[in-house]
Amino acid sequence: MEKTPPAADPSPDPAAAFDLDPSDGIIATSRAPVTFRHYDLVMAAFVAILLLSNIIGAAKLTYVDVPFWPQGWWPAPDGTFIYGAGILFFPLGYVIGDVLTEIYGFAKARRVIWVGTAAMLFLAFMSYIVTALPPFAGWECAASGFGGERPVTSNTDPAVTGGAICQSTYESVFGSTWRIVVASITAFWAGEFVNSFVMAKMKVLTKGRALWTRTIGSTFVGQGVDSLIFYPVAFYGIWTTEAVLTVMITNWALKVAWEAALTPVTYVVVAKLKAAEGVEVFDLDTDFSPFASSGAKG
Repeated sequence: MEKTPPAADPSPDPAAAFDLDPSDGIIATSRAPVTFRHYDLVMAAFVAILLLSNIIGAAKLTYVDVPFWPQGWWPAPDGTFIYGAGILFFPLGYVIGDVLTEIYGFAKARRVIWVGTAAMLFLAFMSYIVTALPPFAGWECAASGFGGERPVTSNTDPAVTGGAICQSTYESVFGSTWRIVVASITAFWAGEFVNSFVMAKMKVLTKGRALWTRTIGSTFVGQGVDSLIFYPVAFYGIWTTEAVLTVMITNWALKVAWEAALTPVTYVVVAKLKAAEGVEVFDLDTDFSPFASSGAKG
């Protein structure tokens, strides 16, 4: 299949030297085209997973017992690893973030990160507004159904109306404190930009080879930054220092392991999207500032 350059430019494109297979219909370029076929869909998937991870996963701590873990070893002396349920979502977001940078380049990934940040800010604002609204006294929690049994709560006072109990339950899920909101948004913003930066730099360094090294390597660093910001900002002084360190390291390790386990999926998605877009962006002349308004330096 004959290749057509993505844009007319009199100067040679240095990324052309990274084209591993000139006959596969995929152009290696450092100059991203103006439009892509599936970029908007990837952006939508990224933002959807991001919001779901904060709505469904952020409010719940869970655990897993590892029977072969050595007794007394930190961070799980009894073999029980405690982690946030959001771990089921966050690595998927990082996989999509890797796909964005791998195919569309840092500049396009930067746009998605800012869109995700705006979506999280809107979610936090609307959560505050909705939880602040006064509850109707006859409001029954969805779990019990209208007129059903009162939900199991720590409040056993029969004088407390169903609405008050439901409001307390609702706030426990959606009523995050300002510390958690700030920690979550800041950690996401910094972690995603670091992830994308490392991914883009490693792609140039490896000349597009060994995709697994940059997907796992970028997540290793990006999730490390995310965890280093989120847990101390959100919980230091509320949890014990040992608990903060334990959950922080456990979540970071599990997220990296989850990313590594999803490597075959990443390979499939990247291969299909590259073939569909017919282009592969290398960030050889990119302005990596999170606040840049354009892709190229200068």
